[in-house]
Amino acid sequence: MNQQLPYAHDIFPHIRIVLGMVIGLGVTRLLSGLARIVQHPGQYRLYSVHLAWVVSVLLMLVHFWWWEFGLFQIEAWTFGKYLFIIFYAVTLFLLCALLFPDQMLDYTSYEDFFYSRRAWFFGLLAATYLLDVIDTLLKGPEHFARFGDEYLFRTPVFVTLCVIAILVSDRRFHIAFVAAALVYQISFILRLFDTIV
Repeated sequence: MNQQLPYAHDIFPHIRIVLGMVIGLGVTRLLSGLARIVQHPGQYRLYSVHLAWVVSVLLMLVHFWWWEFGLFQIEAWTFGKYLFIIFYAVTLFLLCALLFPDQMLDYTSYEDFFYSRRAWFFGLLAATYLLDVIDTLLKGPEHFARFGDEYLFRTPVFVTLCVIAILVSDRRFHIAFVAAALVYQISFILRLFDTIV
C-alpha cells in the first residue's frame, strides 16, 4: 500500500507546534521569574541590567515565533533542518533559564547572579546571533538579501559586544550594551518585521 508523502505546507505546522512548545517554556520561565519578583519583592535585590535583558529576551522569543513563519518557504524539509530549528529554540530557552535560575541561594542579589553567570549568558546570546544567520539562509537567498548590508554588519558587531561583555564586568558598559541592544532590537523589528511576509 502506497503511503502519500506530505507536502511542505503540511510539514510546517507540525514543526511550528514543536517550536511553540519550546518557546512557550522560555516565555513561561521569564514570566514566572517576573511573577516571583512581584510576589516576593524583597527576597533578592533587583538589578536594572538584569531586568532589561529579561525584557530583551522576552521580546526576542516573541519575535522568534513571529519571524519563524518564514519557514513556510522551505519546500524540502530534512531532519537536519528540523534539528537545527529545535536547537535554535532550545538555545533561546537556555537564555531564559540563565536569567531566572531554579533557586538563588548562592547569590545575594540578581546583580550578583547576573555577573557570576555572564559568560554563559553572553556566550549563548552570541550563539543566537550566529544561529540567526543560518536560520535566515535556510529561508532562501531572497529572504537573506532582504536585510541588506545592515544585517551583515549587525551580526559581527553584536557577537563582538557579547565577547566583550563576557570579559568585562564594568557596570557602565553593561548598562550601555543592554540599552543599545533594546533600542536596536525594537527598531529592527519595526523596520523589517512589521508584517509577517
